[in-house]
Amino acid sequence: MKNLFLTGTALLTLVSGSAIAADLGRPAPAPVFTKAPPPVPVFTWTGFYIGGNIGAAWAQHNWTDSVLLVNFNNNNNNAVFIGGGQVGGNYQFSNFVIGLEGTFDWAANNNSNNTGIVVPSLANHLIAVTANDKWIATLAARFGVAYDRVLFYAKGGGAWVGANSLTVTDLTANVSITGSSNNNTRSGWLVGAGVEWAFANNWTVKAEYDYIGLSNRSFTVPAGAPFLVGDTFTTSGTNNVQMATVGVNFLFGGGRY
Repeated sequence: MKNLFLTGTALLTLVSGSAIAADLGRPAPAPVFTKAPPPVPVFTWTGFYIGGNIGAAWAQHNWTDSVLLVNFNNNNNNAVFIGGGQVGGNYQFSNFVIGLEGTFDWAANNNSNNTGIVVPSLANHLIAVTANDKWIATLAARFGVAYDRVLFYAKGGGAWVGANSLTVTDLTANVSITGSSNNNTRSGWLVGAGVEWAFANNWTVKAEYDYIGLSNRSFTVPAGAPFLVGDTFTTSGTNNVQMATVGVNFLFGGGRY
């Protein structure tokens, strides 16, 4: 019995050792590779864009003259409707965005002082000065900081404002003088700021405020006019346009990458 037990133990040991030896000689299983997850897409503002805008503008043009010595404030502080479009391009590096933008807007024709001013030196006649701004064009650089789909930016550059001819009206006598000033298109400088939000990969909306400081205009009443011959009207003091607009842009090449 003892010999039988020893024989069984020996056989079991031999079998186990053979199995272990076989396992040691077997090549390790090949590693299993899983596909890496795709990178998280990042929104970029880089690309050209085109869009439209609407809003309001406030003009301040103070006219003084050389004969009556009266300040005709050609602004009732009434907002006028403006509407137009813009085109530009952005380039983003890190979270900074730089770009260039041009805009053009038409302005409604109700920015004049039509109530008139009583002029004692002219027998208390009521005199009104009319010179409406008709369009506004700008070309400016934009500098911004992007937080994914939200862009805060400032802008600065040049601006041009086109006005119709200056008209001086004696409302009491019902006579008027109309003529071109030295420059119906005035140039100036622009500063502004705004915020833009990409609500889709290629569509953005924005809100913006701009201040335009303008050059002066002058107009001399010609010979043969019914009144104020030789009088020169000149803009003086603050001569500016302020704009508040909202707009929408289509961004070519923008989106998530």
